[in-house]
Amino acid sequence: MAHPTGRSTSVSVRRSDLLALAVLAWAGAATAAMAGDAPRRVVSVNLCTDQLALMLAAPGQLVSVSRLSHDADSSVMAQTARTLPANGSGAEEVFLLAPDLVLAGTFTAPATVTLLRSLGLDVVQFTPAQSLADIPDRIVQMGALLGREDAAADLIARFHGDLAALAAAPGAARPRAALYYVNAYTSGDKTLAGDILRAAGFANVASEAGLTAGGTLPLERLVMLAPDVIIQGRDYPGDARAEATLDHLALHALAGTRIAGRITDRDWICGTPHVLRAIRSLRDLRLSLKAVQ
Repeated sequence: MAHPTGRSTSVSVRRSDLLALAVLAWAGAATAAMAGDAPRRVVSVNLCTDQLALMLAAPGQLVSVSRLSHDADSSVMAQTARTLPANGSGAEEVFLLAPDLVLAGTFTAPATVTLLRSLGLDVVQFTPAQSLADIPDRIVQMGALLGREDAAADLIARFHGDLAALAAAPGAARPRAALYYVNAYTSGDKTLAGDILRAAGFANVASEAGLTAGGTLPLERLVMLAPDVIIQGRDYPGDARAEATLDHLALHALAGTRIAGRITDRDWICGTPHVLRAIRSLRDLRLSLKAVQ
């Protein structure tokens, strides 16, 4: 378009103007950081971050959770999670939700994390809890990200109080227990499942077999260890050779060994205060063993 004087109306931006705009942008970012502005649209793509965020987020702050969180077999908070839209944890789907924070796990597909970050989204990955002591750390991390530090502090205080109430009395006898899953897999003391077992007042026979983390405990070795109780992993629908050890006659022939039902996956998977449900169930099991002695 022509200017009345005949000069072009296009104006070149001077370097000083660009510098001024940059300074204003930096100042705005610094002010927001100092104010501790909380994210307004949070999307979680991991079952465990789903649960932490559901417990701590302000109303309306969490806009989507992973599809797995809607599955009652896997998610202890399925009913609450179903009040929010589920996502398939794919980069394209998450990007279209326009989040200002994406919560993921360290096992989230690297390609998804890389793509989301390349698109300018803030993606924070949480490391899975390996012990009960890790749970308050994860709560603190989530509380800080969401700007919900006070809520996180309250949740941690309740967790510590409830955990202390479930603890076995000092010096109490610890029945020997085995955690036994499909494919003869077990969990040692240096795992979240092993720590849950310890907190409930049991001794883990995996330690006697030299296993501290997760690993295979052959059926023959388990029989030779002859634990007081065997706590089995979930037997999923359908037939699979991997599950054959769970119902092997050798286990049922062990005199003095009690096979105590199945582990409920949703209570054990994630490092959140919901593991207290698993500890309470095991505590009750330990007390029932004592009652029949």
